[in-house]
Amino acid sequence: MLTEMMKLEGEIPNFFMVWILVVASLSYCHTVGNLTSPGTTRLIAILPVVFFFFYLPLNLTTIFLGGPSSFFLAWLANFKLLLFAFNKGPLATTPPTSIYHFIPLACLPIKFRNDPKTPEKKTEHPAQRISNSKPLPKGQKSTLNYVIKALIFATSVQVYHKKQFIHPKILLFLYSIYMYTGLELILALVASLARVFLGVDFEPQFDEPYLATSLQDFWGRRWNIMVSKILHPTVYEPIRKISTRALGRKLAPLPAVLASFFVSAVMHELIFYYIGRKWPTWELTCFFLLHGICLAVEIEIKKAFDGKWRLPAAVSGPLAMAFVVATGVWLFLPSLMVRCEADAMAYREYTAFTEFMKSVSNFVKVNSSFLILAGK
Repeated sequence: MLTEMMKLEGEIPNFFMVWILVVASLSYCHTVGNLTSPGTTRLIAILPVVFFFFYLPLNLTTIFLGGPSSFFLAWLANFKLLLFAFNKGPLATTPPTSIYHFIPLACLPIKFRNDPKTPEKKTEHPAQRISNSKPLPKGQKSTLNYVIKALIFATSVQVYHKKQFIHPKILLFLYSIYMYTGLELILALVASLARVFLGVDFEPQFDEPYLATSLQDFWGRRWNIMVSKILHPTVYEPIRKISTRALGRKLAPLPAVLASFFVSAVMHELIFYYIGRKWPTWELTCFFLLHGICLAVEIEIKKAFDGKWRLPAAVSGPLAMAFVVATGVWLFLPSLMVRCEADAMAYREYTAFTEFMKSVSNFVKVNSSFLILAGK
């Protein structure tokens, strides 16, 4: 426990230093965008930052700080910067986005629901719209929704303590639930903090994926929506254009879908490396390629029937989710839990953080008592 506390105490200054460097690097990219034209020149100027963002997560070793940071930097920020080099994506706006909005947009899983340059009406602040009793915008979650997911996630500690008494497959199924609820809570927290400081609404990152009616619905509209929207212009659209010339418009989406899932697989393998510092065993890649192939088949079947016949959502939805969960337990979760030992890492860090906060609280109490006695 002492080792974990020392590790956490060393991680916190590293975390702040990493993000200070991120802010400085993105400030440079913002300046580059104002001084260069889109294309090769801007790309050459931005590429050092892209390589730097691949390196920065190596300075973090905890799952709670290093995991999200590697996702934000190596994947989201780098892909957005590559789009920005060619005047595409959320960072490319006319007139240019202010640096105040450029930095969080570049490195966080957020997208403005409304134009950040459009002033809000003085009669109502965005935070007020969220907290009042009016109907929530499409995709916006209620506080109760997040409370329920937080309570579900809170049971993970007890499950970890009792895991030797739980069947391995059931345990992985429970971990899949904790992974989803944990991700949604973390991303919602990031978006909420950004909402408070920037004063704008953001699009949701998840849209109740367990309600998906098909694989296409799950991956394209409900699961980690920001990643889907980043993969579409960076991978799907360019590959589809190339494939159209080689295969024709009818078959062009198939290699584009497979390429998108392959890139997603590579980025997941990289993030898992950042977390566990262990070389990939490629089950994760197999998971995404399998889903890419099945999604491509699903798209072609839908085209063949041309909307004339489709399984009822009450049937197709459970089938799709059963496939996602079964393949996740088979290929995805073992990479995270066995290769990276994410559950053990998370528990050790949670315990170390709890002990650290207790020591801080005791230190504050002792010093407060000392000051009170000294004042008397």
